[in-house]
Amino acid sequence: MKNILYIGNNLKNSKSNISGIQILGPLLESEGYHVQYASSKTNKALRLFDMIKSCLSFFKKVDVVIIDTYSTQNFYYAFIISQLCRILDLKYFTILHGGNLPSRLQSNPKMSGMIFKNAKCNVSPSNYLKISFNNYGLHNMVYIPNTLEIKNYNLFQKTYEVPKLLWVRSFSEIYNPKLAVNVFKSLRKTYPNAQLCMVGPDSDGSLKEIKALAQQLNVDVKFTGKLSKKEWINLSKDYNVFINTTNFDNSPVSVVEAMALGLPVVSTNVGGMPYLIETGRDGILVKKDHVDEMVNAIVEILKNNIKREEIIKNARIKAETFDWAKIKLKWLDILN
Repeated sequence: MKNILYIGNNLKNSKSNISGIQILGPLLESEGYHVQYASSKTNKALRLFDMIKSCLSFFKKVDVVIIDTYSTQNFYYAFIISQLCRILDLKYFTILHGGNLPSRLQSNPKMSGMIFKNAKCNVSPSNYLKISFNNYGLHNMVYIPNTLEIKNYNLFQKTYEVPKLLWVRSFSEIYNPKLAVNVFKSLRKTYPNAQLCMVGPDSDGSLKEIKALAQQLNVDVKFTGKLSKKEWINLSKDYNVFINTTNFDNSPVSVVEAMALGLPVVSTNVGGMPYLIETGRDGILVKKDHVDEMVNAIVEILKNNIKREEIIKNARIKAETFDWAKIKLKWLDILN
């Protein structure tokens, strides 16, 4: 299968982070695949129209359709496009991105069945979703982790006298950015020179609320807005702990990238995170929305040099298993 139509949120505006389509698509092109994309339209109705139009325009020219599938409103894009593929007799794969997709299986069982049972296979970036779907009776599953090119991620020596926290995500309620600010406020009681930098676009209006919270708590948070991958990787040199505060998650690329960069990760223990991080070995997992637990984990990283170095070493080793040179073999297998 050399000709691919890739359906996903190929958005390139100030409100969107780099998405799966923008990472995987070019990597498949580098392996000799010809990839058409839909859609980069910002307006949701126009985006859906562009996706449908692309299917109708290219269905005689492509061998397979890849559909990025999320648990939020974009779930309905996947439903419509998958059913159009069935009408057009086009093979399609789904890639499961939403950490809350298991709830979709429960709340939309008929639509979920029509999407996932008829896919050539469903690609899960985490064993968490693979097991959840298996338990629901869906067995056309393939585990292929999210990927990165490890050569782009260098380790830098850091100091740990004070916490310098880095948060990278879009500002959205499901990612619970409030927790980051509340943790920072608590840390400042012991470490008045602590820092927090929050990187990402405003997805649902949460950024205004988070800035107001920081002002209310009288803490100076650095907000960078959306950065390119190269820009935030360069910025990461100035920070020493990566925090992931989300309420729902799958297997976020930003966390794998932090592990590759030698940033010890403290994350909420939700969704696919315990499948990605073995707590105490290559990161630390804490209860969802629990300020004190996250603060204590950060302090332990700063104070326990031996444990911190073990976490950094083990996390880097794990991140190397996500390198495209290894992951591409799984993609080549299912595409060929």
